[in-house]
Amino acid sequence: MTTAVIQDTKMKTFEEMESAVRSYSRGWPTIFDKAKGYKLWDTDGKEYIDFFAGAGTLNYGHNDQAMQDKIIEYIQNDGIIHSLDMGTTPRKNFLERFNEVILKPRNLDYKIMFPGPTGTNTVESALKIARKVTGRDSVISFTNAFHGMTIGSLSVTANSFKRHGAGVPLHHTVSMPFDDYVEDQDSIAYLERFLEDSGSGVALPAAIILETVQGEGGINAARMNWLKKVEALCKRWDILLIVDDVQAGNGRTGTYFSFEPAGIEPDVVCLSKSIGGIGLPMAITLIKPEYDQWGPGEHNGTFRGNNLAFIAATEALKNWESAEFSEAVQEKANFLRETVEKLIEKYPQLKGEARGRGLMQGIAIEEEGLAGKICAEAFQRGLIVETSGPNDEVVKFLPPLVIDREGLEKGLSILEESIIQVTA
Repeated sequence: MTTAVIQDTKMKTFEEMESAVRSYSRGWPTIFDKAKGYKLWDTDGKEYIDFFAGAGTLNYGHNDQAMQDKIIEYIQNDGIIHSLDMGTTPRKNFLERFNEVILKPRNLDYKIMFPGPTGTNTVESALKIARKVTGRDSVISFTNAFHGMTIGSLSVTANSFKRHGAGVPLHHTVSMPFDDYVEDQDSIAYLERFLEDSGSGVALPAAIILETVQGEGGINAARMNWLKKVEALCKRWDILLIVDDVQAGNGRTGTYFSFEPAGIEPDVVCLSKSIGGIGLPMAITLIKPEYDQWGPGEHNGTFRGNNLAFIAATEALKNWESAEFSEAVQEKANFLRETVEKLIEKYPQLKGEARGRGLMQGIAIEEEGLAGKICAEAFQRGLIVETSGPNDEVVKFLPPLVIDREGLEKGLSILEESIIQVTA
């Protein structure tokens, strides 16, 4: 039997019984059975290096042993699993440790809100509080942004295919050019002019929402000076600045928050994905105290009290008690960037462009469909890597932050083999 036939047979249950909306199982047609660290294995025992990390949810790798042990112990001791927003020991421990390890050392003062457990939930809560506080209804977002798939967060998402899925008009948002969206044009001056000009058609917004590195939008990294200027505009016009750090946060770019190198202090910060430590659903919204104007229960959700996630999240914070973990991520990021640039130089037929920062990088490839072919070939050779960008034109690297040099080298070697095969 050919590989394609074997894969079709293996995936028959998913083809016949699951909705056509499924995505990743199409690109990686196998049944995964086990995972540890930066590796996965399928039911045939084939090993894969993970450069995907649950779309940025597994910064600390698969099945971290310390997190796993604490969760198992908690379950065996009949710890409370589901608690909405009632007080529990894991919830208390997480709040205290997050304040001590993350907020205080960075001189950040935020109230910690638990919305629903996903990225789109934290974005929805951020948009709602901005509108409530300011009394304004519009929000400015940016080209190639991705903020989630529910109606509010979808309204500030740029991808036309995803927006079309809403089935209804998406109102009260305006899209502006992200940093370097148009070469040699000052997007800050463009934004400023729209805010100043009463004839621009753009009302003063409640908030500006941005990703410092656009994950799904093509690994577009904003310059620090651009971020500073956006913050200055927000302060000038009394607009709330929301940073969506769902994918770029939790150490993905080398610092805990992706905006730290810019020296800015957003009014609201959205975190999810790797905040849950081991891949369990969890999200938090950080709100400056003066803007925490919710009434009790004004924004809620049945699954905002995931105690198992609190346990793993608290354990994950140990990585941030010193600078060692962050420095290691930066070192790996430098190696990844150097290798990416060498590949671009070595294979000019890619017409490649290096993008991103930290361990959130990618290669933008000019030829249509080529990035997808490289990722498909890499899967056959034992590397899990996906595309991003409006036309899936970027090969996107999101390895677990705990990956070692050997894992990076092996994964990048498979990538190079795939480039050679596809471009031959």
